[in-house]
Amino acid sequence: MEIYHTKNKLLSDEKVLGGFLSLNCPSLVEMVGYSGFDFIVIDNEHGAFSNSDILELIRACKVSNLTPIVRTVNNEDFIQKLLDSGAQGIQVPMVNNKEQAEKVVKNCLFNPDGNRGVSYSIPAAKYGLYKGRGYLDYTNDNLLINIQIETLEAINNIQEILKVERIDVVFLGLTDLSNNLQLSIDDIKFKQEIDNLINEIKKNGKKVGIVANNANSAKEYLVQGIDYVVVIINTLINDSLKNVIEQKNEEKC
Repeated sequence: MEIYHTKNKLLSDEKVLGGFLSLNCPSLVEMVGYSGFDFIVIDNEHGAFSNSDILELIRACKVSNLTPIVRTVNNEDFIQKLLDSGAQGIQVPMVNNKEQAEKVVKNCLFNPDGNRGVSYSIPAAKYGLYKGRGYLDYTNDNLLINIQIETLEAINNIQEILKVERIDVVFLGLTDLSNNLQLSIDDIKFKQEIDNLINEIKKNGKKVGIVANNANSAKEYLVQGIDYVVVIINTLINDSLKNVIEQKNEEKC
């Protein structure tokens, strides 16, 4: 059966690096994979993708040895389709309490651990090559489940949220947290809040996820001990393009 590389690395206490994708471009996905990234988060929260778009992006991930993870709202039907399409992980934004976290787990897993519907004639099951209890149990054990903490409500409920089993990664959405708390990301109070969250997550045996602005901040987070670091691919492309123009303009001086 398929190997879930990113989850295996996290279980071995390795750090993993991925990219947020909001562009419908399978070739770009392949380039990211061939560059050595561990995973792609197909951003179906802010990106504009159809179900068929996501299917092709997942295929591009698997061709280039990337783990396909999809960010989507906590909706049973949405999660069902994404997992049936072959996603190896689900990342759910705006999880604010224990009940919502439990719902994520239930939506992602097959019975007896969840309520995901069973079909074997789907891409995830290789159109029927994988089937039966062995496939269901293997998928339950290996799927990466990631929830995002992005509000004051979630911070206030963090202890209860962290008690929910089968959640692998707790991702700190810095931009939304900053907005929700009405604090600048550079504010010392905000940084202290994030440090406290990181400590609580690690203390409870979960992996910590965070978004990095650039290569330098990604390296800093990895050195700091963040387990699951994601860079925004659009930002990397924009920075590279602007750097070329800046180099060109310097030649005119």
